[in-house]
Amino acid sequence: MAVIVTFDLPGAGQELYDEVIARVTGGKGFARFADVGDPGLLSHAAGPVDGGFRVTEVWESEEALAAHAKTFGPILADLGHADARPTIIPAHNVVVR
Repeated sequence: MAVIVTFDLPGAGQELYDEVIARVTGGKGFARFADVGDPGLLSHAAGPVDGGFRVTEVWESEEALAAHAKTFGPILADLGHADARPTIIPAHNVVVR
């Protein structure tokens, strides 16, 4: 079952986001899904919120997210955000192009 994942990063900005994405993609950046090595990612959006930065993703399953977290988690920890915990909810409906 698909899941919707939201990461709220208080005190973070676009600089942190860009650094995480650079590390996840080996410096290539993230402009297309082909740039991401994890095939279970269905959608990704990120932007500033009051007091921080938010990332919202849709994954094919919690298992796909868990596989990605093995890469993503240590990067966040290395950048001082080891306490970042996502909100995960089951997706009732997902529409993709």
